Amino acid sequence: SSYSSNTDPYSDYIQLKLLSEDPSNYSDAPAEGIRRVIESVTNKKIPRNTPIDASLIGSIRMGTTVATNSLLEHTGEPTCLLISKGFRDVLQIGNQARPKIFDIQAKRPQVLYSHVIEVEERIILVDESDPLFVSDANSSRIVKVVSGESVIIEKEPDLVQVRNDLQVVYEQHGIRSIA
Repeated sequence: SSYSSNTDPYSDYIQLKLLSEDPSNYSDAPAEGIRRVIESVTNKKIPRNTPIDASLIGSIRMGTTVATNSLLEHTGEPTCLLISKGFRDVLQIGNQARPKIFDIQAKRPQVLYSHVIEVEERIILVDESDPLFVSDANSSRIVKVVSGESVIIEKEPDLVQVRNDLQVVYEQHGIRSIA
């Protein structure tokens, strides 16, 4: 678990390492890491196994085998996949990889999400080195994304519709995690 301030992400950086399992000291390693980071930042003691005030958390970045194992074992929280319209089943279809090509009982891996919300939107990667790329877009519709690349916003998502769709999944299915 780690912490960085909103104003300067490198000014206050706390990194913790915990055992994935240490039942004599804590029952849940991720929650314990978050608890320790919040204690360090706020200088307030938070008793173990008590709810953590989520308003103190802007985001969490966690690199751990706990998260990987949770994905592999399908023991994580129920998740909703938020994806571009028309790509609903792209993760289920996969990429034609066949690790056991001669296994007559080979089974497709189970997807890691239980619900899908398709978002009507469209972006185009700006790639001026591609001879097929034609930039006729208004420069105000070109934005730089987290990776540093530029994209053209061809169709903006309807954020009200996305919020409504997420609210339905939240209320009717109890899903609190999105990917």
